This record gives sequence, structure tokens and C-alpha cells, in this order.
Amino acid sequence: MADRRNVLFVIIDQFRADCLDGALAAHVDLPNLRALMQDAVSFTNHYSVCAPCGPSRASILTGQYAMNHRAVRNGTPLPHDKPNLATEMRKGGYRPLLFGYNDIAQDPRRYDPNDPAVHTYEEVMQGFQEVVEMRLEESWPWRADLRAKGYDLPPYPDIFRPSGPAVDDPAIYSAEDSDTAFLANSLIRDLAARPPGWFAHVTFIRPHPPFVVPAPYNRMYDPATLPRPVTVGDVASERARHPFLNAYLGSKSIASNVEGFPDLEPDDETIAKLRAIYLGLASEVDHHLGRILDFLKDSGQYENTLLVVTSDHGEMLGDHHAWGKMTIYDAAYHIPLIIRDPSMTTQFGQTVSHPTESVDVTPTILDLLGLQVPDTADGSSLAPFLRGETPTSWRTHTFSELDFGNPVSKTALQSELGLTADESNVAILRTGEHTLVHFAADLPQMLFDRSGDGELCDLAGTPGASQTQFDLSRRMLSHRMRNPEGMFANTMITEKGVQTGARATGSNS
Repeated sequence: MADRRNVLFVIIDQFRADCLDGALAAHVDLPNLRALMQDAVSFTNHYSVCAPCGPSRASILTGQYAMNHRAVRNGTPLPHDKPNLATEMRKGGYRPLLFGYNDIAQDPRRYDPNDPAVHTYEEVMQGFQEVVEMRLEESWPWRADLRAKGYDLPPYPDIFRPSGPAVDDPAIYSAEDSDTAFLANSLIRDLAARPPGWFAHVTFIRPHPPFVVPAPYNRMYDPATLPRPVTVGDVASERARHPFLNAYLGSKSIASNVEGFPDLEPDDETIAKLRAIYLGLASEVDHHLGRILDFLKDSGQYENTLLVVTSDHGEMLGDHHAWGKMTIYDAAYHIPLIIRDPSMTTQFGQTVSHPTESVDVTPTILDLLGLQVPDTADGSSLAPFLRGETPTSWRTHTFSELDFGNPVSKTALQSELGLTADESNVAILRTGEHTLVHFAADLPQMLFDRSGDGELCDLAGTPGASQTQFDLSRRMLSHRMRNPEGMFANTMITEKGVQTGARATGSNS
């Protein structure tokens, strides 16, 4: 369809929101993302509803909370009949093209046990057409490209090992041949040959660990100039805050972020270097995103392309002495969201501070394209905000979940805490004033005052906090009751046949 709009949907893996607006923003060069923010609408109070990669992408692409899609771990299957962005885009005549990865474990009911599809969690969500496979562990096209260029390639994960004895030495491949460059090159080459009306979902693995990046990005930032991580004190002080934090900090070391340095110590110099490498990775992604945007402009497609840029989850990056995203702090869930609809220009350059969630992305894309949002989606379209409107019933909190157990082979956290897989999960509710962290196991709640000391002070159990904990606990319970799996929640079988009511919009308070 020649008159159909293009859609470019970009996910930057493990990208913290404060790189664009917050503590790290003044210390990282992201000219293309910042320019896009001035030519689009940015959502500054946007949160992932779950972690890690597989569950978060399942939520983004189905529009469902983890409590509903239940693909709660990397490797937990997603039911094949869950409506998702790709299946619904197909109903609009689009062919959903995937440049990268989904990290979706396949429904085993559809495969023989010997099928390779059920031997990896890095599979493709139903409805997508994998144009360029750029997975972390199975990035064969990129490795084939490197080999064709004469690189002597070690197997994964050593391909991501620094080329020298220092943790911030460059990668074994050049900037022109990196995984990020390869993906951008592949996308531009493919779209240059396609007629208008395409849908491309592009997923950059960076700045996800392993933390290694080619020159000049590896030493683009002086570690000594970067802000130090936010902590309540030394590691012992952090571990003493809560049994979960004690187990988490004991299960994931700084060495897990870099290949080839098993004895890496978390001293101030090393922490600063890893933070600098992370920012270098972010700048590398920004550079190649800029190339993609330039291609759209040069080819005359920019003003006919709906553009969405976000992340799947954040990265602790040493805050609270933690690394990764399998924890309870905002840095693991607060992510950017930038939307540019060329048909809605009045709000370009503006920011939206109302609470939004990763489950809103798929409903928004479908709505902006005039496609029906499935009843299974828990999120709501953000289109009103793009028009400068605020729905009267919009939510007043965000909700996130984390499953940290494993029903087949216990995780280190699970073992340390002595929990079953069903007990190994946590829910986080954030209002404008407070954050409540609630564990399924018999572990104490945590309560943070967002307008005060924030995550530096746990108020749970302190005098005067019990009423707030009670109110937020009730609110969390109401949230779960108001957002059950919605396949037929708005459908009734009547004497007149099948009838469907209207979906609620943006309200989960």
C-alpha cells in the first residue's frame, strides 16, 4: 500500500533514562537522541513493567503485565496465541520485519522436543519475520561478516573480550565492524530497497553487557569526570538493608559485566571505568541511530515514518553497589520513551511527566495506525498526549514485577533466600510520592519517599509509615484485581450474539 505510513520501532537494550534526563545526562554525548527529542514527544516518567530482556519484551510487544503473559523469565515460554504487535500489524497489511531479536521462548506445545526452537530462549515472537538475526549468543550473520573481513574469531562469549590486558581496552573488532554498526548497516541496506509502507522493529543489543566497545568509544569518557554511583554506604550497609538485597549483591559481581576478568575487584577506579564504557556503548548506538535517521531524511521517508524509540529495562551500573537489572531500584526500570508521529507536530519538543509504562507502547503504535488494540492489552494508547491532551482517567502510578527464581534449576538468589520459584517474585508500585516494594515470600516490604530521600532511606516499619504501607498495599491489590488477563473480559455472549464493550483507557489507579 503506497499510502501507508512506515513504522520504525527501536529498542535500545539496557538503556537508562537518566542518560537523557538525569544524573548521567550531562556526562554522555547523545546528539542524535537529543535532536530527536526536540523533534518528537518524550515521556520522562516511563517505566518498564518487568525485567529481564525476555519478559520485558514480552510485555512491550503484547501490551501485557508479566502477571498476565507469564513469560516471566528468560526461557519461560510465551503462549503462541497471545496477540502481539506483530500479529496485529499483520491485520493492517503490514509485514513485521525484525532486525535483531525478541528473546521469546517458544510455546513447546507447537514443537517436537528435538526442534532447535525449543533449545534456546533467543527465539522470535510469533508474527515477526526475522530479516537480520542479531542475537547475543547466536549472532551468526554478524560473525560471518567479521570472518569474511579476515577476523580470527573466538567463540561466544570471548568475541566480546577486550583486546588487551586492561578492562577498558577496545574490542577485537573495529568501530566500523561492530555488532551495532552491522545491525544499522543491515537495516539501511534493506530499507533502501523496500517500497514505502514498511514496519521495521530494530533492537540494538548495546549498551547491554558484556561491557566492551571498539575505539574510540572505549575511552571516549574520562572515568574521573563521571558522577559516582548512588549508595547508602559501603557494600555491607547495602546488604544489611534487606534480605533480598543481601542475596542479590552476593549473587552478581562486577566481574560478570566483562569477559576475561574473573578476578575484577569493585574498587572505585574499576567501577568508574565500567560506567565510562557503558556510556561509550550508548554513544555508539546514538551514532548509528543518527545514520538511520539521516537515511530516512535523505530518502524522503522521515515525514512518512512513525518513529518510536525506547528501552526494555535499565541498568544499575554500580548504583547501590548493584549491576544488571534483577533488582528493585528505579535505575533497573526507568527507561526513555520518544515518539515522533509526523502527523502530530504541535507537541514536538515537549515532555510528558504523567506516569507511563512499557505496556503502553504496542497500544500506542496500533492506535496511531488506526488498528484495533486487542482486549488482552493492559496498556493504553499515548496518542492523547501527542495531541497535547491528558485523559481524565489516566493512571497515577506505575507497576513493575520481577521473577528471580527458576522452577528447574534454582537461581543463586532463590537458593540464598530458601524460596520456591513461586515465592521468588517481587512487585513494585510507584506513585508520585512513594514506592512500595512487596515480596511474594515472607520478606519485609520496603517503602521509599520519592519526594524525600528516595531509595536512600527505607521507611517501612518506621513510626508513621504503617498507614502509607497499608494504603499502597491496598492499591497494589486493587491494581492486580483490575488488570486480570483480558481475552474475553469485555465480551459477552447474548441472545443477540457476541457483543463487546469498550476498553478502559489509561486507568489503573
